[in-house]
Amino acid sequence: MVAENEEYFFPLLFCRLGKLRTFGGCYLHFVHKEMASCCKLYYSNINLKIGKHMHVGKQRLKSRRHRRRMTTSAKQLLCIFTAMMLVFLVVVSGAEDVRRTDFPDTFIFGAGSSAYQVEGAAFEDGRMPSIWDTFAHSGIYGGANADVSCDAYHKYKDDVKLMADTGLEGYRFSISWSRLIPNGRGPINPKGLQYYNNLIDELIGHGIQPHVTLCHSDLPQALEDEYGGWMSRKIIDDFTAYADVCFKEFGDRVLYWTTLNEVNVFTIGGYDIGLSPPNHCSPPSGVRPCSMGNSSTEPYIVAHNILLAHSAAVRLYRRKYKVSPLNITSNNVRELTCVLKPQMFANSVYVTMQSTQHGFVGLNLFAYRPLPYTNKTADIIAVQRVYDFYIGWFANPLMFGDYPDIMKRNVGSRLPKFTGEESMQVKDAVDFIALNHYQTVHVKDSPSSLETKIMDFDNDGAFQVIYTDDDSPPGQTEYPVTHPGLGGVLEYLKQAYGNPPIYIHENGSLSNF
Repeated sequence: MVAENEEYFFPLLFCRLGKLRTFGGCYLHFVHKEMASCCKLYYSNINLKIGKHMHVGKQRLKSRRHRRRMTTSAKQLLCIFTAMMLVFLVVVSGAEDVRRTDFPDTFIFGAGSSAYQVEGAAFEDGRMPSIWDTFAHSGIYGGANADVSCDAYHKYKDDVKLMADTGLEGYRFSISWSRLIPNGRGPINPKGLQYYNNLIDELIGHGIQPHVTLCHSDLPQALEDEYGGWMSRKIIDDFTAYADVCFKEFGDRVLYWTTLNEVNVFTIGGYDIGLSPPNHCSPPSGVRPCSMGNSSTEPYIVAHNILLAHSAAVRLYRRKYKVSPLNITSNNVRELTCVLKPQMFANSVYVTMQSTQHGFVGLNLFAYRPLPYTNKTADIIAVQRVYDFYIGWFANPLMFGDYPDIMKRNVGSRLPKFTGEESMQVKDAVDFIALNHYQTVHVKDSPSSLETKIMDFDNDGAFQVIYTDDDSPPGQTEYPVTHPGLGGVLEYLKQAYGNPPIYIHENGSLSNF
């Protein structure tokens, strides 16, 4: 079991989706408005006590057969986004007996959600629409939306009590930017501020550690309308200012911050294939018609701006909240303002610092565990390209200051370049990598993809993702547990990036009743 390997550092486990082999998880289900009370029902069905002998009650989950073979990133992401509306905690079936003492003290068992998926109260107390509101209300899911959802905005005390009764030690949630700052910038909404203060206090009062995501794909629609949201560099200042408000208002109680969730999936889904908000794509890449977009260039522009916004928020936190330089003498003050990590200061720098907050800021990535489709050298090499395009796209700049070489070669001039100053800002601007992992896939080399006239992310990688019978056996769910995939991804991150801190935010499998 991966958790028993002490060489890995992942003190937090957030499982979103059902059927884990050894411990409780969460179940994600696409829900219509009339099912608003289901969160409470699912919470109450759990029989999991952490701290004593852990027993997970059995629940029969109906599953549906899906395609045996899928070959494009549009199909890969379809099963992620078609069920992305609501997160629930559920019973896990088929689990073995596990004790809390089997895991180190630093390993935190928790559950996760996001603001749009659970809060409801979409038009109450000053909240303004996000791009998810606009996307859902466009009829993309047959009229389903999260206007009510679990109604966590009104029922958060009941939810927290159920978490405490379950024995959860941590809760990962996101802040709705358009609830806290309705227009994306400007005045703070006092009702929104009160809600998140109340939620955090309620969690802490029940001994549950809050883990906060600043943006879970729900950019304020006002910023999307004003300048195109993540397509514009204006987003960097607005996101940093928003993060500043969150750090200031909640940082005295929140230690673990994630800037954005699944930035690779958000970028591909929203700007390459049009499967998620803001629904940008261009032929032939889109899985449905898009009114705007350029699949060849927009994903890379958005990812670049996300990295700059993320790193700006991290630098702000370290400079303004985590440490306060009171007395600095240096031969190179400019370098100091870029680094802002005490352990990295040169001997020529003398710093007296006063700690104000003690938190950590990370970025969340989705990761497959890729395996070669055959034992041919070309397929084995293609596995590395999957890692480079899905993980290295964001992790390499954060660790090394630039994109993977293979991306620079294959994408060419469509891939933005970091200036020297931007490279310094992005490099080391992460305290941990947050990981969402659900399944193992097989990968086949696809050199002909690079000869396509109209290029996009899918073609640039020159690989074909294939779901084999082993990946999706008959009668199993979309995300079957057939390979030790999580361990493989963790090992890759350890070897590729020097064993960074890793927080497992989501893993498991997707099922239907």
